[in-house]
This record gives sequence, structure tokens and C-alpha cells, in this order.
Amino acid sequence: MIGSTRHFLFTVSIIALAGLASPAAANLGGMSGGGGMPSATGPSFNPAAEYKKGLDALDANDFKAAAKSFDKVVSAAPRNVQSLVADGFAHAGMQDYSGARDVYKKALNIDANHIMARRGLALALVNLGDKDGASKELDTLKSRVAACNGTCAEASDLNAAVTAVEGALGGAGGKQSSNAPASLLFASAGSGDAAYVSAIAYVNRHDYAKALKSLERAERAFGPHPDVLTYIGYTYRKMGRYDMAERYYREALAIAPDHRGATEYYGELKVERGDIKGAKLMLAKLDTMCSFGCVDAEVLRQWIVKGHE
Repeated sequence: MIGSTRHFLFTVSIIALAGLASPAAANLGGMSGGGGMPSATGPSFNPAAEYKKGLDALDANDFKAAAKSFDKVVSAAPRNVQSLVADGFAHAGMQDYSGARDVYKKALNIDANHIMARRGLALALVNLGDKDGASKELDTLKSRVAACNGTCAEASDLNAAVTAVEGALGGAGGKQSSNAPASLLFASAGSGDAAYVSAIAYVNRHDYAKALKSLERAERAFGPHPDVLTYIGYTYRKMGRYDMAERYYREALAIAPDHRGATEYYGELKVERGDIKGAKLMLAKLDTMCSFGCVDAEVLRQWIVKGHE
């Protein structure tokens, strides 16, 4: 069994065009199925591009247009929690609180620990007059605050969520604002790229907890982008959280079936889990995609050989 994988090496070049700087191709080691910065690359049906349309609509306070875009993204990537949260945010902005409630519940069914989904659900319930339900969500947030005791990476997000829900529950009647400014919750493309590069640096240092936090910021900027999803899967895998790793690899491949990085890493995960047959299927797929060979296929081939030893 292979004990470690190659490190991510990257170079970033900036191309000036018509007075604007835009990210170009980055050599990201094993992510040869991806490309450059996430703001400059994407899958063929581009849920990431539709997600950006939704963010642009949020910035313009056009919640109806934002919800339309995020609904499309969710239809293509139904298990992408960040897209569900963004969709809930848009529906709440439209004052469609029942719609927001339902979307946030879907997000929490996938990731019960997602703070913004829990916060959004509680606020939607307040606006629907279900203060008992909102109080239960607040209790869940408070229990996490107590367990965190100010020392976990999510401490500030948890405290902000508790403050928001307490404020809504203590409101003097009428509808309470369910939304903070979008800029506080969803990163820009530039900051998303910066978070993505930071995550690679953290991975190279084997600081996977910090890498994951950076990748979460990148996902807030780009939504279901296959490069970001693949790196999240990789990071979870290095943390030994194989179920989460598989979830993100499968999510990346659902929206970009020919993504070589996700295919290779999913094959490596199968080797680590002792599923050599499954890894060989991933290798066969890579051999089909790479008619004249590619590094992704050769690396996975080596994994499979050593996995038999």
C-alpha cells in the first residue's frame, strides 16, 4: 500500500488582456484533469458558471434571478451543500421562507454540521412563525458552541449564527431579516482563487485542517466546481475520512465525468480501501480518456500494482 502521494506543485501565471488581469493555467501536480484557477476553468455544463450568475444576482439584490440560477445548479448537483445554502439564501431574500426552509433542510440532511444551513433554517422558521422549531435549531447551535469552547476553527461562525438566531427570536413581531449581506457569506472569484492557492500550500505542508477551511472558502466562491470538489475529496482522504472523500469525488465526476484528477484520486481511494477491482475500472476509464497515455493513468497504475503487494 502506498503510504504517501506526490505533493502538489503549482505555478501561477497572470495574463493581461484589455487592461484586465486574469488567471491562466496553473500546473497543479496531480490535478491535470483540471486546469488553472477555478475562476477561469469549469465543466462543460457549467454549474459553476450558473452559480456565479446566482452570486451576481445576489449582489444586485435580485433574489428571484438568484434563486432561478441556484435552482438550476441544485438540479445538476443536488448534493452540493454550498449550492443548497446559496439557494436557501436566495429564497429567503424573496421572502419565500417555506422554500428556504425546505432547501436548508435538504442541506442539513447531507451535512448536519453545516453552520450556515442551520442558521438559515432557524431564521426561516422564525419567519414562518415556528419559534419552537427555531429554538430547537438554536439549541443545536449552542451545544456546538459549548463543545467548541472557543477553540475550534468554526468558533466565530458558530457565535455569529447564535447571535443572529437569538436576535430574530427576540424580535418584536413582524418578519425578521433572514439574510446577512451576501458579501459576508459568499466569496468573490478573486478571494476564491486566493483561498484555492492557500489550500494547495496547506496540503503541501500536510496541514489538512487548514487546507479544508481554505477549500470551503473557495467553494463558497465557485460552488460545485470539479477542481475544488476534487481537492476537498483529496483533503478528506488524507484526513482518513474516506466516506467524505468519496462523496466529493463522486460529486466532481457527476458534473464533470471526464475530470482526470477526480478519476485518478477516486481510483487511489479505492486502492486504499482494498477495492482493486474498482480501482482498475477507474484506470480503464483513464486509459480511454488518455489515448496516448497521461500521468494520471500511470500514477494510478502504480498504485494498483503496489496495492497488490
